[in-house]
Amino acid sequence: MAIKATIFKASLQITDMDRNYYQGHELTIARHPSETDERMMLRLLAFARHADEALTFTKGISTDDEPDLWRMDLTGAIDEWIELGQPDEKRIRQACGRSKQVIIYCYSGHSAELWWEQLKAKAAGIKNLSIYSVAPESCKTLGTLAERNMQLHTTIQDGDIWFGNDDQNLAIEISTWQ
Repeated sequence: MAIKATIFKASLQITDMDRNYYQGHELTIARHPSETDERMMLRLLAFARHADEALTFTKGISTDDEPDLWRMDLTGAIDEWIELGQPDEKRIRQACGRSKQVIIYCYSGHSAELWWEQLKAKAAGIKNLSIYSVAPESCKTLGTLAERNMQLHTTIQDGDIWFGNDDQNLAIEISTWQ
């Protein structure tokens, strides 16, 4: 019998002064058995950075044709395709063809840098592609916030991001690669 996903609940308060977005979200997150706390919390961080009423978590890690998050318009067209990790060039090109904007968050330090060096020249011509790198230390500390029931808050101002709960507030370091 296959191991089932673990369900997490998060009450996330977002204060995004860069986009003038101030909203609370009650989220249910299914963590795949092969997913770490760090990666799951990175999905929450990506949600906070791109928060919108239409932004949703997908089946993600367990499917090949969906990202970790996406935002669709009322017709079902994909406005934002948000993915974590180091997808190959073919997957990136397919995602860019299917959506208006593709956003990738890399998070594994040196291996992400090697991936980016191989992809950089090919990705330079893709106009609807944004790539960010989350510092390994930030991912590690994000993972410490993971609980089955979470009360979280995030503040975004002038590109700086703070993410936390009642006990700790973490500065998250994200670099723009493209």
